[in-house]
Amino acid sequence: MSKLAKALILVNLVAWGSVGYQLSHAAEKQKVCIDKKDAKTGKMVQECKMMKKHEKLEGTKVPEKK
Repeated sequence: MSKLAKALILVNLVAWGSVGYQLSHAAEKQKVCIDKKDAKTGKMVQECKMMKKHEKLEGTKVPEKK
């Protein structure tokens, strides 16, 4: 096998590994509902959306400006 073929195989494996990692760590979706008052009828209506839920990461605090 030539060096070029080996390099192409290596690049392909790294690229697909990155895609697999991103898919496995994708944000979960959560249904969020808000009660709103309908303008025409005056009744309460529930408006629901699917929103991404991201994991909060622990880290150091940002220093405050002086």
